[in-house]
Amino acid sequence: MMKRQTGFTLIEVLVVITVIAVLIGLYSALVQNRAKKKAQNIVCQMRLKQWGLMFKLYTDDNEGKFNTGHDPVNTDSWMDALRPYYQDEWEMFMCPRTKTVAYPGDDSGTYKAWSLTVEGVEYISGYGINNWTNNMSTNIGDRPQSWFWGSRYRTIRPTNDVPLLGDSTWYASWPREEDRPMAKPDDFASGSNGTTDEMNHFCIDRHNGVTNFVFRDFSVRGVGLKELWTLKWHREFNITGIWTQPDAQWPAWLAKY
Repeated sequence: MMKRQTGFTLIEVLVVITVIAVLIGLYSALVQNRAKKKAQNIVCQMRLKQWGLMFKLYTDDNEGKFNTGHDPVNTDSWMDALRPYYQDEWEMFMCPRTKTVAYPGDDSGTYKAWSLTVEGVEYISGYGINNWTNNMSTNIGDRPQSWFWGSRYRTIRPTNDVPLLGDSTWYASWPREEDRPMAKPDDFASGSNGTTDEMNHFCIDRHNGVTNFVFRDFSVRGVGLKELWTLKWHREFNITGIWTQPDAQWPAWLAKY
């Protein structure tokens, strides 16, 4: 009668070792990827903190007033207005999560930086300003002058819920409470082609359900994508609008957050 073999064969042992090695490799790659994304998020917030300092220096030198932005009398983009302070340190313009550039005429995307030439200077960045902070001297289109913040002092309310600059697919936007979220990520032809539902310039999933901002008090934090509709973008923005209600019908990609 033959003795029953109870051990593993050499081939079986080698197969098990190989499987374990593959699993360890996959786990290590996953951990490294998570660590990389976390580091990129920290760098992004550090750069926005630097932008906050630039805006503080600018407003200190201009009686507390922000740049004029799209003012028809005196147009002055944030990139141009702050140039004496950042002194062409172009790396500050980039969120580390941006990988490619959307040039004029291209559709933008979550991981794309925008490109715009102003007075002969080509700017490429992954950040955009809340245009409602501009120091506007008059109405512009259907945007009343009274809605603009204009100055870092023009309010008695807390200013840590007023976005100033953050992760964006375009350099400047006017979000409104009724802006609809895009049906799926990158479904919005943003940039110079996107003049409606402008909240979507900021509602991008670069940091795992969070987008980074420096606020009007120059503090920096990550904001949940749905939370964007609860911030005080302009002076008359309804922070309890339709997209803040329990029955809001969020698209599937946003519903999970």
